[in-house]
Amino acid sequence: MATVNATANTDIAGDGSVRKIAWTPLTTTNADGGAVEWVQFADRTIQFTGTFGAGGTIKMQGSNDGTNWFDLTDPQGNAISKTAAGIEACTEITMFARPFVSAGDGTTSLTATLVMRRATPLRT
Repeated sequence: MATVNATANTDIAGDGSVRKIAWTPLTTTNADGGAVEWVQFADRTIQFTGTFGAGGTIKMQGSNDGTNWFDLTDPQGNAISKTAAGIEACTEITMFARPFVSAGDGTTSLTATLVMRRATPLRT
């Protein structure tokens, strides 16, 4: 299994306060996205799109050591785990984050797009 590195890491706001990162294609054979450090970002939203295939599931995971990964949750306490296209805010502040395909078939081909905003109260 190969790790899918981010295909985009864009400064949306132009001042470094908002970043957009995407991983694609995530498949059953290339199931994990390359980890990103996101601890300095206060707000994080993950969007999943693409072909899920039979039984396809994609999750957002976090880790504080880059080795042991755990499912992250939305503000309602539900694991961020999707079987169809969707978008979720992420609650936990972990050192690293990544998307992970946990099931699917040969047609599974997904894109995970993360938008993160730094807490910058002095921004004008």
